Amino acid sequence: MTQPPIPPDETERLHLLHALELLDTEAEPAFDLITRLVSQILHVPIALVSLVDENRQWFKSRVGLDATETPREFAFCAHSIMNSGPMLVQDATQDERFADNPLVTGQPNIRFYAGMPIRSAGGLALGTLCAIDSKPRVLTPDEVGILIALADLINKEVQMRETVLLTRSQMNYSQKKIQAIEARFRTVFERAGVGIALVAPDGGWISVNEALCQIVGYSRAELLQLTFQGITYPDDLEGDLSLLQQLVADKIDRYQLEKRYICKNGNPVWVQLVVTKHMGQTGELDYFVSIIKDIQARKEAEESLAALRYSLEERVLARTQDLRAANEMLSSAMAQQLYSEQALRKREAELSMVIENANDAYVCTDQAGVIIEWNNQAEQTFGWSASEAIGCPLDELIIPLDMREAHRAGMKRYLVSGEHKVLNQRLELTALRRDGSVLPAEVRIRALHLDGQVIFSAFLHDITVRKQIESERDHEARHDALTGLPNRRTLFELIPQAIARANRHCVPLAIVFLDLDGFKAVNDTLGHEAGDAVLCATAQRLRESVRDTDTVVRLAGDEFTLILEGLNGGILDAYVLAEKLLLCIQEPILFGESTAHVSASIGITLYSPGTEKTPDQLVNTADAAMYEAKRAGKSRVCVQ
Repeated sequence: MTQPPIPPDETERLHLLHALELLDTEAEPAFDLITRLVSQILHVPIALVSLVDENRQWFKSRVGLDATETPREFAFCAHSIMNSGPMLVQDATQDERFADNPLVTGQPNIRFYAGMPIRSAGGLALGTLCAIDSKPRVLTPDEVGILIALADLINKEVQMRETVLLTRSQMNYSQKKIQAIEARFRTVFERAGVGIALVAPDGGWISVNEALCQIVGYSRAELLQLTFQGITYPDDLEGDLSLLQQLVADKIDRYQLEKRYICKNGNPVWVQLVVTKHMGQTGELDYFVSIIKDIQARKEAEESLAALRYSLEERVLARTQDLRAANEMLSSAMAQQLYSEQALRKREAELSMVIENANDAYVCTDQAGVIIEWNNQAEQTFGWSASEAIGCPLDELIIPLDMREAHRAGMKRYLVSGEHKVLNQRLELTALRRDGSVLPAEVRIRALHLDGQVIFSAFLHDITVRKQIESERDHEARHDALTGLPNRRTLFELIPQAIARANRHCVPLAIVFLDLDGFKAVNDTLGHEAGDAVLCATAQRLRESVRDTDTVVRLAGDEFTLILEGLNGGILDAYVLAEKLLLCIQEPILFGESTAHVSASIGITLYSPGTEKTPDQLVNTADAAMYEAKRAGKSRVCVQ
């Protein structure tokens, strides 16, 4: 790392820097507006007004940087003050002066730097106005011109303070030794680069210098016949008089403002006015001392910059609020900027609060799929804290292994072609928790294009409870509430599936229709609770008597239907099972201290592969066979 050189006028430069009393002072709008303009117009994250002290660089104004100072030995600005014009570093990692600089190798990771020296009226380089980016950059000639123009505004502000400092010093010295240095004071009064005037308490001009005459276009004799109220622009007079009254009342010891005078030719001219008062030996007000600086050129430059800023922001922020007219005063523009920033911070705070307190998990990733936002609900839903999740690839954190490749392919396809299948719609997907468990989630994903980059914003809602409720409702709709067996609806969904399997494997199936005998007598003698117990016991016996591949259904009342699949022995296999069912159903059923006895009449019909029989036909045929068994004396099996 190359150590910054020491300017040949270092002692004089440091003396003036400390005398201006800018170091370690509070932020000021005059400087902060310029750094904001540099950041916005040149599109850089960091903009600084840097003052180079003996061992450090201290930031009078900063945008995008938390630090208030850095050692001088690391400062790019310590190199920049040696230049007569702008110093441009397109890529610091390729510049032998800065490649191993800690500000390049570490935070804030400087790659691009553009600095313009800030000079005193005598040409001493006090610091720089600089623009910094963490990415290599090349400025266009117009952008370099903008940086120079903005630095010139700061130069004028510093030089004005230098002039005011010098003038105040001379005035204080003159008040103490007025008799001894009258001639010297008159020389300064007449040759000063700013207008100087002694003003009577009633506003009349007592003494004016040539610089003030040149500013307003009047001769000295003409001006002495007028008052400052008479040549002040009407709209600016009230503010000037209000401050003057405070000065007279000793509420302030001086005041400074920007106002307009009306020149002899009728045109207004902007000036910066600094007013103090001189008291007589007896304590009465003697006269006012006014320092008047012509800032018309600066105002015109500010208006030009405001117009340029309006044009740039109109392209970047299409259809947003119109900026104020280019000829508004700088104070109005600053107030509007402050209001906008406060509103933005408020909206950002509101959005952050909404996201953090949302009932849905909020996850945001960059275009590489790396998590950049992770709210409180996301922590609760997936088990990862925000500090653990941010910076990790999304697919490795919450996307199940079997879905990751499809996720990556979808992101790549969207970034290349803009095609997508999952954006801007509600989807139900499976997500992964920290403990390895999975959960169903309703997902809404949007892609946002910001500054040439794409970020993906997603809200995920855990729908485990909803899915459980849906599953329970589906189960209730498809099963008998008393016995837990599939119901009639499910029967007519299962028979077509069984027929398809029978046709595919060329193995017959049977439909068995069973109706209890003596069930009404149980209800009449022992009550409906006993009847329900008989139905539940019968359902359990039927389940235990068939294979896992067979299905038992409660059709209605005391009617049950069975689907027997894979009957390699045909109707004989079904008949043998039906006889077995008759025996187990006839076993006594205990209910409290009572015993219930029922039997069953069973009808069977066989479906042979390839025959065109519908589910309704098979059930109706088995039902008819069951009634034939009842007519034949009950407690028996009939086949049709």
